This record gives sequence, structure tokens and C-alpha cells, in this order.
Amino acid sequence: MIIKTDKVMRLDKFMQTQLDVSRNQIENFIRKIGVKVDGKETFKNGLKLKVGQEVEFEFVVASIDNTIRKGVEGLNVEIIYEDDDILVVNKPPFLVVHPAPSVKEVTLVDWLKYKNISLSTISGEERHGIVHRIDKQTTGTLVVAKNNEAHKKLSAQLEDKTMGRYYLGLVTPSLKTNLTVEKPIARNPHNRLKMAVRENGRYAKTQFIKVLTSNCENYELVGAKLFTGRTHQIRVHLSSFNRMILGDNLYGFKPKADKIGRVMLHAYILYLIHPRTSEKMLFEAKIFDDFSEILDKKFNRKVIDEKIDKNRFIDEFSANH
Repeated sequence: MIIKTDKVMRLDKFMQTQLDVSRNQIENFIRKIGVKVDGKETFKNGLKLKVGQEVEFEFVVASIDNTIRKGVEGLNVEIIYEDDDILVVNKPPFLVVHPAPSVKEVTLVDWLKYKNISLSTISGEERHGIVHRIDKQTTGTLVVAKNNEAHKKLSAQLEDKTMGRYYLGLVTPSLKTNLTVEKPIARNPHNRLKMAVRENGRYAKTQFIKVLTSNCENYELVGAKLFTGRTHQIRVHLSSFNRMILGDNLYGFKPKADKIGRVMLHAYILYLIHPRTSEKMLFEAKIFDDFSEILDKKFNRKVIDEKIDKNRFIDEFSANH
């Protein structure tokens, strides 16, 4: 295919006007396959085209592995919000966020690419669009950057704490009081799958608030706010004072009667500043059925719904900090 340009424009943007595919696919194509401009090959997405230049390319949409395609087609991910710069989803349980050498199943990034959603590219091939992540079994709010400028600004917000999340977790035994934990976290020297509180670790801070104790008083719904973003931070800090998230067999224990199939932790509320408009935004992710069933069976659900009203919930953290 040879197309003559009729205006001054970046190469990647010009190709996007000619093809019905995502910008992410076009950027990858130019960078990896290359395009000819007036007969000379280039791999530069940002090459400035002049009027009358000839752009030559043969674009073929990359095929998706049949196993991945089947998994992606059956995947249902709720989109909470979307515009030209960001996408906010409610990540379901057991969905890995991005590919890795150890990951054999379908990931959120696979789903995003399958849906032809434009994604930032500055985090590398396997992490397109991914600014922050959530553990496989954890659910809830996650923001995706749809272009590199949005990615840079959101990453800066992670650093200066103008973007963050409030979590809900089902814990046993109950907390004695609201508390803030400041303990350094590093890799567990005895188990590479785990993290641990260690003196030589990186600074980590988590605030916990009591929401409601279960009817049988064995469980408690708690809120957690992260001030840092260490791996498994909430779970590690809870285990440091002999508490565990229900279903957390890695940092806790599994009672014989426990039929809970995953870690009961949910990234309930995400707050950020929009990377283009600078508007302060707040997103709430509904709780998934397995988490909700425990609340219905073990707690006074009416009281919980009142206590986790998003504005009241956030105010509790401010009042107890």
C-alpha cells in the first residue's frame, strides 16, 4: 500500500487515519516492522511527514494464539470509565494483569489488545498501558493509560501520592483498634513467593480502619489505605500482628472448614487527577459475588452498605489518621 500525504503530520498519526486499528498496534508495527517514506525505511513513530511524501507499508494485523483468543473472548471485564486518555476497570478475581515468563493464562493486557484499546507503550511490550497492578486473586479498581503522556502523568501521581486506592478486606481475627502500620518490607529469605517485614526492607505504610465485625465475631470487614506500594503490602502488614485476609493461604492459614477460594481483598475506591484536564476523579468498583456472599451470610449487610458509602468511608480514614 502506497499513500501520498496531504498535510504535515507524525507518521504514526498519519497511519492511524488510514487504518482501522489501535494506535498501539500501529506503534508496534512501525517500531518492529518498519515503513518506507519516499522509498527509505524508517522505524520512527514520530517522524514528521511533509506534504506530498509517499508512505509505503503492508499492514497485517497480528494473529492471536487460539488458546488466548478463546480465553479473551470469554472474558468479561467491567469498564467503569473511559475517555481518550484513561480507562478504569474493575479487575475480576484470578485475572493476571500482564504477561510474564511464568504466566501461561490470559491476562488483562491480552484483553485490552483484543479489544483494540489504544495503550501507552513506555512500560514495554508485556505491560502496555499498565501504570499499577493488582495481585491475581485481588479484585477492584485499576487505571490503564491509553497514551504515553497520560502514563507519565499517572506514574508521577503514584510517586507523589495524588493517586491511590482504598481497599476492603475480610480479616480474621478482628482488629483491636484502628491503626497505622509503618514497617519495612523485603523479600522473604526463606520463601521467594513471599514478602516479609525486615529491617533492611523498603519503607511501607498502611492505614487500617475497622468497618464492622461479623455476627459470629470471627471475621471483620476492614478498610485499608496504602501510602506506599510494596508487593503484598496489606497482607504482609496484617501478618506482622497475627491477622490474615480470609482465603490467604500464603500469609495466613487454611482452616479445615474454610471453603473460601481466594484472597478476600478488593480495591474499592481509586482516586486520581485526570492527566489532561487536571480534574480530581473518584472511581468505585462494585464488590464481586464471592466477597458479597460472605458479607450477606456473616454480617449485617444493611449496616455495611451504610458504612462503605464512598464519602463516609473516605472520611473515616481522615478522621482516624
